Amino acid sequence: MFYPAGAAELAASVDDMLGSCATAPHEPNAPAPKALIAPHAGYVYSGPIAASAYASLAPDKHVVRRIVLLGPAHRVRLTGLALPAADVLRSPLGDVAVDGAGVAALSGLGQVVVSREAHAKEHSLEVHLPFLQRLLSTFTIVPLVVGDASPEEVEEVLARLWGGPETRIIVSSDLSHYLPYAIAKTVDESTARDLERRQYVDPEHACGARPINGLLLAARRRSLVVERLDLRNSGDTAGARSEVVGYGSFALRQVAS
Repeated sequence: MFYPAGAAELAASVDDMLGSCATAPHEPNAPAPKALIAPHAGYVYSGPIAASAYASLAPDKHVVRRIVLLGPAHRVRLTGLALPAADVLRSPLGDVAVDGAGVAALSGLGQVVVSREAHAKEHSLEVHLPFLQRLLSTFTIVPLVVGDASPEEVEEVLARLWGGPETRIIVSSDLSHYLPYAIAKTVDESTARDLERRQYVDPEHACGARPINGLLLAARRRSLVVERLDLRNSGDTAGARSEVVGYGSFALRQVAS
């Protein structure tokens, strides 16, 4: 529903989007990010914006071995955060193993459950797999669908999985939904500024606000800065401007000591 079903066409599409970001302006000598926020709509709409986030991870593509991926629950009512009842996640580009050590590290946390239903039709995680598969060498994944969870509950999960340079965190979120183009631009700009200030975002303005806010809490506690990489909407990419969905990509980097 969100990207090409054929492996060759999908790989070419992702490679093209990543390649178009290779010469994009960026801060010289900036370290590859510890965490990313990236959108999860159909590739024709949000793919280029997501690619902006993933391109920033390219310098460390041979270092990263584990991805902690969090996205909002769109299909089911969910309290807390849900792991899948599966050993692998699958896209047309192949399988990605669920990280057993990461799953074990979450044992005993009351806010973490295992739910096949929460993952069965959830696109907020799935759409990121092809980008990761084309960018990284070999990696495992800790996939978490996030429902009703506080920033403290999400941050506690992230703390268990934080790791070192081998581990990166990705939060999946779109921004405003179905506003007229000009209004959406204003609303999304305000949300982006909140993110840059590491202030909690409104769930009405970002469907992934709950995992985002947990990540922002971790960022404040661990002295990460938030850098805006791209901010557009479906009216800028492939849709009409009467009602648009907003997309942003952001990198969270460690402050140099």
